[in-house]
Amino acid sequence: MFVMELMYTAPIEDVEEELDAHIAWLDGYYASGVFLASGRKVPREGGVILARGVSRAEIEKIAAEDPFSVAGVCEYRITEFIATKTSAGLAEVRESLPS
Repeated sequence: MFVMELMYTAPIEDVEEELDAHIAWLDGYYASGVFLASGRKVPREGGVILARGVSRAEIEKIAAEDPFSVAGVCEYRITEFIATKTSAGLAEVRESLPS
């Protein structure tokens, strides 16, 4: 599983110009089952996406395709982790440690 942390690198007005395209990009990866949750940081200096089911190389490619990345208004920090404990509602995304 991955935590994709977005950090805005441009004024919020520039980010807003790309927001509709960014939301459409998010919707595509929700539909494919890769994205589990996403939202803005508080204060609004970026966002966070939880993703799963793809390799590190694939998640880096996905981040590079984000319209925010293409427009140069954000940078990503991607952290991979193994979700060995979850709430009951997220049991289907629970992972096992490698042997």
